Amino acid sequence: MDILKARPETNPLDKLPSVLKQNLDKNLCTCMDVLKMDVINAIANGATTLDEVKKQTYAATGAGCCVQQVERLIECLCAPEPRKRRARRKHRE
Repeated sequence: MDILKARPETNPLDKLPSVLKQNLDKNLCTCMDVLKMDVINAIANGATTLDEVKKQTYAATGAGCCVQQVERLIECLCAPEPRKRRARRKHRE
């Protein structure tokens, strides 16, 4: 399932720094011919560990050159949303 089409209101790319948003249509894992966007979709659909991404996409199952890149995507995409601060009310004394 393509997460960008399934839930457009929660775009996982919004969580990524700009450098990780580049080359989405290129292979992240050249050994297994896995696109970066396929890895992002797997993570957005619930793969929260390297092993889960491997099972869903086969990325990082070859030479392992892309392991750090996959782990960085997991780190960014699985990070909790920052909590919004509520405005403090000024107390009148």
